[in-house]
Amino acid sequence: MALIKSISGIRGTIGGAVTDGLNPISTTQFTAAYASFIRKQAQKSRPLIIVGRDARISGLMVNRIVTGTLLGMGCDVIDIGLATTPTTEMAVIGKQADGGIILTASHNPKQWNALKLLNSQGEFLSDVEGKEILSIAASESFDFADVDNLGSIVSEESYLEEHIQAILALPAVDVEAIRSANFHVAFDSVNSVGGIALPALFEALGVQHVTALNAEPTGHFAHNPEPLPEHLTEICSAVGASKVDVGFVVDPDVDRLAIIDERGTFFGEEYTLVAVSDYLLQRNGGGNTVSNLSSTRALRDVTERYSGNYTAAAVGEVNVVTQMKATNALIGGEGNGGVIYPELHYGRDALVGIALFLTLLAKNGKKVSELRATYPDYAMSKQRVDLPAEVDADLLLNRLAKEYSDKGTINLIDGVKIDLPTEWVHVRRSNTEPIIRIYTEAPTSEEAQHLADEFKTVLLSYLN
Repeated sequence: MALIKSISGIRGTIGGAVTDGLNPISTTQFTAAYASFIRKQAQKSRPLIIVGRDARISGLMVNRIVTGTLLGMGCDVIDIGLATTPTTEMAVIGKQADGGIILTASHNPKQWNALKLLNSQGEFLSDVEGKEILSIAASESFDFADVDNLGSIVSEESYLEEHIQAILALPAVDVEAIRSANFHVAFDSVNSVGGIALPALFEALGVQHVTALNAEPTGHFAHNPEPLPEHLTEICSAVGASKVDVGFVVDPDVDRLAIIDERGTFFGEEYTLVAVSDYLLQRNGGGNTVSNLSSTRALRDVTERYSGNYTAAAVGEVNVVTQMKATNALIGGEGNGGVIYPELHYGRDALVGIALFLTLLAKNGKKVSELRATYPDYAMSKQRVDLPAEVDADLLLNRLAKEYSDKGTINLIDGVKIDLPTEWVHVRRSNTEPIIRIYTEAPTSEEAQHLADEFKTVLLSYLN
C-alpha cells in the first residue's frame, strides 16, 4: 500500500495497515492539519470549506472522514457532493469560502484516492503553504473544537449549474455558433463525474446529438483512466465508425481534456491547449501564453504567430498559474490536456476547454483533422532512469547541465531543459519516486526517441 505526501495534498491507495495508504487515520491527520492552517490564514475561528469529490468507489468513505474532521476542527462545510475539480474550485470562489478540499486521485486507478487542497481563490496551495501543512500534520500540532464550537455542514447537490452558466457568459464562448453548427459529439467520461457534467454542458451549448461512453458515474473505471491513446481505443473506434464530428475524453475529475478527430484519430493531448490558444490569440489579436517545460513547443510557435510572448514554467499547475499571473497571460496550461483560462478561473478546466474548442470548430468550419494539420507537428518521447537509494539526483542534473551548457539554451528552473534548434530535452527529478524523468520533443517520433535514448545512456553512464 502507498501513501504519498506532497505540497499539493496527500494521495494513496485504500486499505492496509495503520501506517499504510490513505486510511481513516492518515486522512483525519491531514485534514486536521489543513483546517488548522486555514483557520490561521483566514483569521477565523469558523472558516468555511467547500468539499467536492469524483465518483471513486472510496469517495463516500473519504468524504465522511474529511467532513467529520472539518466539523471537529470547528469549520463550517458546504458539501457539493459529486463534482469536477474545476467545479469545486469555482464553488470556492462563488461561495466566498476560505478554502476547499477535492477528493480525487485524478487519473490514477480506482484503488487510489487523494485530498487536493485549495486556498480562498480556489487555487492550489503554494510550495510554502503546502510545506507548512505537511509540518503541522507531522507534528500533529492542531486542536479540535470543544462541543460548543463544532462546525456545521450544508449539503448541496451541486455547483455545476453555476459553473456552466459562468462558461456560457464568457464572450469567447459562442453558444449560437455552436448550436447552428449542429455538431454530433461523442464523449468518454470513464465512469466518473464527467458523466454528470458533460451532458449538462452539451445541453447548455445546444449540442443535440451526443453519443456517451462510460457515462455512468460508478467509479468502476471501464479502462485505465489516464486519457492516453492506448487507453482510448473504444471511443476512437466508436467515432471512426459513425458520423461523429468530434470526440472528447476527460479524466475522472475532469481537469484534463483529450480530443478525438472525426476519423477516430487521437488529436494529441498536447494539442488541446494549442488549439484553444490559437482561437483565443486570434480573437484577441495576440497575447501571452504559458505552459510547463515539458509541454510542446507548438504553443510557443502558435503564440509567436500572433506576435505574443510565450513563457515556460516549472512542472505543476501552481507553477503555471504563478507564471500566468506574472506575465498577464491570456491562456495557459499543461500539455496533458489541462486548459487554464483566467477569465473564468485559474485552474485546469476541461469544461471550458470543450466550450472554447467547439466555438473554434464552429467558427472556422474545418474538420478536426483539418484543424490539427494547421499546427506545427512535433513528436514526443519519454524515458526514465531508476536511481539507487544512495544517489543524489541533483548532483546528476548539475553534471548534465555543465556538460551540455554549450550545446543549446539551458533552463534550470525545474531540472535541466535544453532547447536545441529543432528539438528539446527536459530532464527532471520526480517529486514522488526515486527516478529521473526524460522528456524529449522533435520533428519526428524517431528523432524524439533517439534523443531520449541518448540522454538515458548519458545518465546511466553517470551511475557507473
